[in-house]
Amino acid sequence: MAYEARRDGEPDGRTASPSSDDKPRPLWRQRDFAVFWAAQTLSVLGDSFALIALPLLVLEATGSLARMGLLTAVGGAAAVVAAVFAGVVVDRVDRRRLLIGCDLVRLVLYGVIPVVWLFGPQVWLLYAVLPLCEAVGTLFAVGYVTVVRSLVGTGQLTEANGRLNATAAAAGVLGPLCAGMVAAWTGPAAAVGVNAASFGVSAVCTAFVRFRARPVGADGERTGLWRDLRTGVTFLRGHPVLRTLTALLFVFSFLTFGLNDLIIYHLKHDLGHGDDTVGTVMAVGALGTITGALLVARARRRLGFGVTWTAAVAVCGLAFAGMGWARDVPVVAALSAAFLACVAVAGTCSMSLRQEVTPEPLLGRVTAAFWTLHYSAAPIGAAVLTWAAEHHGTAPVGVAAGACCVLIAITALFTPVRRA
Repeated sequence: MAYEARRDGEPDGRTASPSSDDKPRPLWRQRDFAVFWAAQTLSVLGDSFALIALPLLVLEATGSLARMGLLTAVGGAAAVVAAVFAGVVVDRVDRRRLLIGCDLVRLVLYGVIPVVWLFGPQVWLLYAVLPLCEAVGTLFAVGYVTVVRSLVGTGQLTEANGRLNATAAAAGVLGPLCAGMVAAWTGPAAAVGVNAASFGVSAVCTAFVRFRARPVGADGERTGLWRDLRTGVTFLRGHPVLRTLTALLFVFSFLTFGLNDLIIYHLKHDLGHGDDTVGTVMAVGALGTITGALLVARARRRLGFGVTWTAAVAVCGLAFAGMGWARDVPVVAALSAAFLACVAVAGTCSMSLRQEVTPEPLLGRVTAAFWTLHYSAAPIGAAVLTWAAEHHGTAPVGVAAGACCVLIAITALFTPVRRA
């Protein structure tokens, strides 16, 4: 959808694009980017609180790992469904208003939980709220990706993304740690309340951001949703490496999507630790994500795509297999960090390769198709994994899932992925 330049005094907050001859100012001197940067950091911080607080609420109220896994499953399913339609919505609305609206909706939805919890646990409410929040969050994420370019321009896009990703990773470390501490001091419901408040502050910040207008005709020809989705699937099917990656990652996501619930249950039920320990372990895991993101470019340059991706998936499997058996919290934290570091390496490699080989006009559709197919079975996997762990123990289930991840890596050695 093409946007025209804003007239002075119009309320949508967008400004006309500067001339191509204008020399861009450093990002730290750009007010709009600084405000947007702060808003997104707060949104990620809120998401990090929810990552810990909601499973803790379920475990506190029911004591059931399977119920935790079911909550993860329904939230993941909502995100997958929303991803199919998110691109169409984002291309047809004012994106600034969309971001603000998504934050306000999540403020209200998450804010209901601590209020209701004052009168007693109502687990059913979580199964109603989380899918809606995950769907809105997916819509927000797609909109967020699209507005960065209109905020800073192509010339500073890499630098801007680097700064946004760096603070997002830092919030991913701080969020679980703070969420665990708040949950330990005042209960998980209060942590959800902090999560809700962060989205309110983010919405206020975004309201003061002015985005540059998009060039007329930049969106190209519109086609139907299902035709667009089929186009992406057709490209994936025709490319030997992307076709193989899609199939392998489909299985990998099925096996690992419920890992967060498994770690929380293992720490609290098997090892007898509190919410603050859960937050600390999750924060250490997030440090692993940062480490993997910093090392992936160097590893791929030296080892190539095939070796880097395959080795990362294999280490993921080994770390997963060891977590259920680990009896010491530092060991669980180290294995969690190793797992998430390798997830970051493998995920960044596959995303970069997809961007490199996909023609620009197809990139959005191919990305949407890849993401949808990749995660389509993940919610079911989370429910199966946590149900099995509750009935048979975290250790044997972790070993079985980890061994299957290693098998995925071995299988990749006999596919075009090895030569990519």
